[in-house]
Amino acid sequence: MLATLLLWSGNWIVARAVRDDISPGLATVGRVLIVILLLLPFTWRGLASKLPQLTRRDWLFIALLGLTGGGPHLGFQWLGLHFTTATSGTLYLSTTPIFILLLGVVLGEHIRARQWSGVAISFCGVTLIATHGDPRALSFNIGDLMAITSMVMWAGYTVTLARRRDPLTVVELLTLVCAFGALFMIPWLLVEALMGMRLRLSVPGALAVVYSAIGSLLLAYAGWSYVVQRLGPARAGVTMHLMPAIGILLSAIFLHEYPGWYHFVGIALILAGVATASSASRSR
Repeated sequence: MLATLLLWSGNWIVARAVRDDISPGLATVGRVLIVILLLLPFTWRGLASKLPQLTRRDWLFIALLGLTGGGPHLGFQWLGLHFTTATSGTLYLSTTPIFILLLGVVLGEHIRARQWSGVAISFCGVTLIATHGDPRALSFNIGDLMAITSMVMWAGYTVTLARRRDPLTVVELLTLVCAFGALFMIPWLLVEALMGMRLRLSVPGALAVVYSAIGSLLLAYAGWSYVVQRLGPARAGVTMHLMPAIGILLSAIFLHEYPGWYHFVGIALILAGVATASSASRSR
């Protein structure tokens, strides 16, 4: 569990460290292409036999998974770290349960008053971090907004994942998710090219992409599957709140980015809101 959370947290540190060495679009496409090349030798036979069985609904859900979890989600994460610190970025990871709850409203689920209170408390924490401790300014850092967008998309990925009905195994699904993710990133790459962003690989950029693909995607994905199997989804999900603490520590060690008072108060409010909303859900 700790190794998995460390690999995931490390991805934010690496992305922040090489922000000037590789464009977010190129980094994202390189990451998913590496995963596809590593998985295809093990999945192509299963995909060849199962793809004809997929319904239109199955393809729609897989495409949504590619959009929310395999491409632009990662792009927004890397792009956001051009404008905000890794410390702030990792703190927003704890907002995912809140966004999952809100997406449930869109899908027709009923939310109780206590859960709405939890949402409000969490967003007070988000506002405090995003405005760097001065909510009166009402000036959000664009990097923070992109990091939050990435978390909203990851919440969408989680909600969509729970509703899929296709016959694909985990690695077969991951192969297709990465393929659709690469497809959705083509317009992003075109925009980067028109804006003159760096679309060639440097050594630090290439190493970062390899780490991100193998460490934070393949190994962490496998590790998380093992953790969920051994601990159960509820207990495993709670451990994700350790990631901001790990991220802050790694940011201080490798990037010399130290948290301010508003980071601590903000994460306290976010976690209090999540706890309030989650306890209301469990009691129901």
